[in-house]
Amino acid sequence: MSQAFYRKWRPRLWDQVVGQEHVVHTLQNAIRGGKVGHAYLFAGPRGTGKTTTARLLAKAVNCLADELSERPCDACEHCTAVNEGRFLDLIEIDAASNTSVDDMRDLRDKINFSPTQGRYKVYIIDEVHMLSTAAFNALLKTLEEPPAHAIFILATTEVHKIPATVLSRCQRHEFRRIPVKDIVQLLKQISAEEHLQVEEDALVLIARQSTGAMRDAISLLDQLASTGEKITLETAQNVLGTATNQSVVDLVSAMLARQADKGLDCIHQALDSGTDPRQFARQVVEYLRSLLLVRMGNADQVDATAEMRALMAAQAAQFDVAALLQAIKAFNSAANEGRSGWQPSLMLELALTETLNPPAVPLAAAPAAMPAAQPAPKTVPEAAPASTPARRSSTESPVPEPPAESAWQATPAAVEAPQDQPGASAPPASTAGEVTLQTINQNWAKICAVAKGRRPQTVGLLNSVKNFTIKDGVLVLGFATEVVRSKMDGENLEVTRQAVQQVLGVSMRIASVVASGKAKTLPDDLGVDADGMVGTALNLGGKIVDKD
Repeated sequence: MSQAFYRKWRPRLWDQVVGQEHVVHTLQNAIRGGKVGHAYLFAGPRGTGKTTTARLLAKAVNCLADELSERPCDACEHCTAVNEGRFLDLIEIDAASNTSVDDMRDLRDKINFSPTQGRYKVYIIDEVHMLSTAAFNALLKTLEEPPAHAIFILATTEVHKIPATVLSRCQRHEFRRIPVKDIVQLLKQISAEEHLQVEEDALVLIARQSTGAMRDAISLLDQLASTGEKITLETAQNVLGTATNQSVVDLVSAMLARQADKGLDCIHQALDSGTDPRQFARQVVEYLRSLLLVRMGNADQVDATAEMRALMAAQAAQFDVAALLQAIKAFNSAANEGRSGWQPSLMLELALTETLNPPAVPLAAAPAAMPAAQPAPKTVPEAAPASTPARRSSTESPVPEPPAESAWQATPAAVEAPQDQPGASAPPASTAGEVTLQTINQNWAKICAVAKGRRPQTVGLLNSVKNFTIKDGVLVLGFATEVVRSKMDGENLEVTRQAVQQVLGVSMRIASVVASGKAKTLPDDLGVDADGMVGTALNLGGKIVDKD
């Protein structure tokens, strides 16, 4: 029987450990200085070298080399015994199958016996978080004050499950996910030693599939090597069940074009070709993440060819950041929840639908529509009656949300032609006293669009406005907190004033306040109970179209 690659190529010396230099250097210095601790905790993701490093430490403390800096030498009797699995003073315990208090009591009773071969008895307890509470308690005293000849090395992938009493008795070392370039470099070395013909693109795919776990990457290479053929990118994609990049690109293009039918076709074609649904969702998330990095100005962090970078830049420019975040969350949820679904494509279809159709805005955050039974609307003048200008100017109005399309794609810089630009059609001139809350309410989306074209940062603050009021010709914007309100001061207020002037043709002063939690008031001449159903609808942005 041939030996698995991940066992055959397990590091035997410190310099063979990849991607964990911060841990290796610390342990090497402890050995050189004769300051080896009695208890260690190795924490980190699977396949990153925790157990391997624990064995190297066990070899080093029992190595027979004269020079401390040369331990482990991987040549002496003790090092050879550890490599061959016959070193009696190295005891590995799987905590997942030895979880009871009796197992820890048995360990506690045997630990007092002197080492059989080496200087130290080294106990490696893997997946230590699986121990029961009683087992941890039984181990505590021994872990704190073990015999001089005993060393404990605890390994776990879920350090948050370790009791604080255990953590405080150990030297803790965090293992990190291994970078793709380091995994590819080692895979090239293994391929050369094993006489495998592998395309570099296939190695990159394997490295990305492993998500930072070296053991997973080597196991995937071992799986592909068993085909007996040259390992090409296409072969790797077929064996690993991954979709081609083109399928992901086509899906994102369909999302940008808001073509649900083409998006569903991309999903079904990828799954019909044998792609795993959860893996396809991961690839979509990875691609969208790359678009987000490009959109945020970090294109240098994206690992892609020049052609792919150009395509990503073009697609990222069409995305609004908020919509991009929503898409990432939707497909990431599909990747995590798709395991137990009886319909393989369901979670992907739901993610696409959620991305193209954002959830409705809660009633409290958007103007409420009047009941369906109301009569057909009649034309109502926008200007307030001359007899009640003061009452109407003190009424607050909730802020309407922009249309779904404007929230999905990035708005071009020049949404509206500037007022001072030749050929621009400006609204008829009017005075601030003629502008009503209804006018602001109906044109709020346009005002936000113009403000976004002038200063993108301003529209984010305008989207946070809870209500607005007109008092003495001043448009007062209400914010939920002082922190958000303070960001509106200065240039953002001026940009908002210019946007209002461009859309409504009137120059108004803009002010910002912290919105109060009091109920919004209604004009007394309407004869409407503010606490009734009609009053509530009016406070939420509705309007009376017929009082008869």
